[in-house]
Amino acid sequence: IFLFFGKCVNKEVKNLPKVIKDGMVMIPSGDFLMGSSDKQARDDESPIHPVHVDAFWMDQTEVTNFQFKEFIDATGYVTTAEKKPNWEELKKELPPDTPKPNGSLLKAASLVFEATDGPVNLNDYGAWWQWKSKASWRYPKGKGSSIENKMDHPVVHISWYDAQAYAAWAGKRLPTEAEWEWAASGGVNKKYPWGDEAVTSGEPKANAWEGDFPYKN
Repeated sequence: IFLFFGKCVNKEVKNLPKVIKDGMVMIPSGDFLMGSSDKQARDDESPIHPVHVDAFWMDQTEVTNFQFKEFIDATGYVTTAEKKPNWEELKKELPPDTPKPNGSLLKAASLVFEATDGPVNLNDYGAWWQWKSKASWRYPKGKGSSIENKMDHPVVHISWYDAQAYAAWAGKRLPTEAEWEWAASGGVNKKYPWGDEAVTSGEPKANAWEGDFPYKN
């Protein structure tokens, strides 16, 4: 989760130098073309349209296990993945004809990535996402796993509700869709912050899957 303070500088201030304070970096205001229209885009990402974003502060890194534990210790908050789902509440967010899952699935759990043994149908996300009991931010791979020696790693298994609760406690908020896209773009109107070259082409550009997904990385 990236969390940050809201608008805190005059929107007329542009091209600000990189300013870092308390683990946050100031993202300058700017204008960009938001959205996408190529084959990688979803239907709700088009049409491409101009957007102005005011300057704001943003955390330099994802929220770590250590930071999230501070929040839990201070508030006693229980995350979504650690709660047994309430079907009556859950079905309010689902299509009306959604059948009730087997009772064995209505327990505290979360999805964990598991590499497959070989090629699979890439339209079947269930081939590599496994529903695991007890998986949560404390036990990222399910029962028997832990975050020991990983306190500086990004916290995982966090729902939108959990992120909102943490942000409120930290005196921050979540980014808008436009703010996130502007920050992630690096200020360039290209497909990626480095340009239009695919992530797997040329020199390494990001920590991305290389090889045959989802079994050989």
